[in-house]
Amino acid sequence: MPFDVLTMGRVGVDVYPLQTGVGLAEVSTFGKYLGGSPTNVAVAAARYGRRASVITKTGADPFGDFVRTSLAGYGVDASFVGTSDVAPTPVTFCEIFPPDDFPLYFYRLPKAPDLDIRPDDLDLDAVAAARIFWMTGTGLSEEPSRSATLAALQHRAKQGTTVFDLDWRPMFWKDTAQARVHYREALAHTTVAVGNLDECEIATGEREPRAAATALLAAGVELAVVKQGPKGVLAMDRDGSVAELPPVPVDVVNGLGAGDAFGGALCHGLLSGWDVARTVSFANAAGALVAGRLACSDAMPTAAEVEEKLREVNGDV
Repeated sequence: MPFDVLTMGRVGVDVYPLQTGVGLAEVSTFGKYLGGSPTNVAVAAARYGRRASVITKTGADPFGDFVRTSLAGYGVDASFVGTSDVAPTPVTFCEIFPPDDFPLYFYRLPKAPDLDIRPDDLDLDAVAAARIFWMTGTGLSEEPSRSATLAALQHRAKQGTTVFDLDWRPMFWKDTAQARVHYREALAHTTVAVGNLDECEIATGEREPRAAATALLAAGVELAVVKQGPKGVLAMDRDGSVAELPPVPVDVVNGLGAGDAFGGALCHGLLSGWDVARTVSFANAAGALVAGRLACSDAMPTAAEVEEKLREVNGDV
């Protein structure tokens, strides 16, 4: 049976302070959670009852075991989670200074196992059959992951829905100019692009939201979703439909998982056949819910929770 959502890329262990408003040097207690953006997207999709899986690699260590156990607990298929000997499973620390300061410290050197995904590791039949295939910019940052990601895109050939999460992480790239080259190559094989203003600028050279969305459509996608932080979200499709939605009010606890929650909810809306406005509205609400919670993977909402949040925002409760 094809997967509803098959993601590819980063995985790791997020270590979050259980104290907020202080730096890591002062923190004494932490929580351990499953992490990695495409992994969290798969978890979010599974929360909506979608059949989800992730293509990634861990190190041969106890944290790799934790990743597989956590995925199973969230109802995400782990059969495409390989093991690499290049490095241990990555760990990411963050500091929490609500409402808008969440520095991240990635321990992924000299190379993360998820960047050791090789073309011959892929089940290309599963990639082609998935209703949604989700890949990220980080997967393009190094070989052999870059070649594997492009091989998956080329084999899929825009079957179903193929989402490019622009996912710009400058610390993973040695050359910004080369990043734009690889982003453009990937965009030609995808149907949906999702990114914030910084990520859209890397991909297209455009920062103004409508100009960025137009440039993404010109690069080959059918739907461009531009996230604008406190100014909300703009979505534009090739038919000329434009949806601009304000942000959903929330008391921010940790903003780091909001984008992944948005992604999983976006997948759910696309799979449900909703129009652009309803899909983005649902994704906006899901992102807000997670921004109001501490963790990423653990915090992913159910459909009932998102609908309740939408009723609250719309004044229906």
